[in-house]
Amino acid sequence: MKLVFWISIFILIHSYLLYPGIIKIISLFFKQKKYENEPPFTISILISAYNEEKVIRERLSNIAGLDYDLRKVEVLVGSDCSSDKTDELLLEFKKEYPWLSVYLFEKRRGKVSVINDLVREAKNEILLFTDANTEFDQFSAKYLVAHFNDPLVGGVCGRLRLLEYKADPKKNIEEKNYWEYETLIKKPEGKCGILIGANGGIFAIKRRLFQEIPLERPVTDDLYISLSILKQKYKFIYEPNAIAYEEVAPYLIHEFKRKIRFSATNFYTLIYFIYLLFSKNVLLSYAFWTHKVIRWLTPIFLILIFILNVFLIDQNITFKIFLLVQVIFYMLAISGFLLKKINVRISPLLMSFYFLMTNVALFIGLIKFLFGRQTAFWQSTPR
Repeated sequence: MKLVFWISIFILIHSYLLYPGIIKIISLFFKQKKYENEPPFTISILISAYNEEKVIRERLSNIAGLDYDLRKVEVLVGSDCSSDKTDELLLEFKKEYPWLSVYLFEKRRGKVSVINDLVREAKNEILLFTDANTEFDQFSAKYLVAHFNDPLVGGVCGRLRLLEYKADPKKNIEEKNYWEYETLIKKPEGKCGILIGANGGIFAIKRRLFQEIPLERPVTDDLYISLSILKQKYKFIYEPNAIAYEEVAPYLIHEFKRKIRFSATNFYTLIYFIYLLFSKNVLLSYAFWTHKVIRWLTPIFLILIFILNVFLIDQNITFKIFLLVQVIFYMLAISGFLLKKINVRISPLLMSFYFLMTNVALFIGLIKFLFGRQTAFWQSTPR
């Protein structure tokens, strides 16, 4: 029990604290080419939309303002049986934007089905995936697509920056802080060519490398596409200058539900790529285990550590201290949440609660995966 206890603690410390530094050091031995000239590629921008009437106008206007030759761009938007005014607005915008193609689906089937259909209709060399609530920086497409001059690059991920909720800048700022931490890891992984999971709001791949996303299981689409590129032995890199923006979820409950959904679909996705955990590309396997799978299993490790600690408490003073630290941490995390309810924000407590909330969501998602309770449908975050 002692051995399992200490190994479990080390695994979590390694994943959350040591790995970011290790992958940063490893990335120093890799070079990423820079391309200064205008990329010659044609682009198909794909958007799967469901009830996006509040943001679709700004999204298309944002694309129209890109610093890229729009004669080389087509935008395909698929509405997954939206029940608001999304379809009506899309048909109106189609008259305004000659590069826009609209696909209105009469039966709701889920984001993956829409993406697969849009890819079949896409005609250009590069597929650029984004969301209806994302906003591109003016030069994002140029920075993103330029890397495809390298024949070894199969995918490129841009930098997604989360913005404070406009109506209340203090809403859910913990998500923004955690995302900045994740971004610090994505950059060196991308430099090594092994970016495990792309930012769903801004990433691109070579069209010929796209593999249809399976429908029999509810997978995480951007993770599936990223891993499929790596499986084909192409690089998936990160371009920090290709910037996109999204607002954080306005309420913690929305973020909680989103994490539950992604937890379940991540495990379903893992089924298709489990052999990458034992790849000949040792660095890829190391990153996949450390940055993804262990993170997904963190709630199991936390429960195991606590239970073992209870059984080992009489062994020596060290185990008494560890148990006390755990109890205090969870109490402080819950206190942070309760204080937030009365508009008292203490950042360290809130970050502790965000970590706890995330792992509760991961655990629920794992249970849904094990019992086959996750569906392919998604409800977009309220805007």
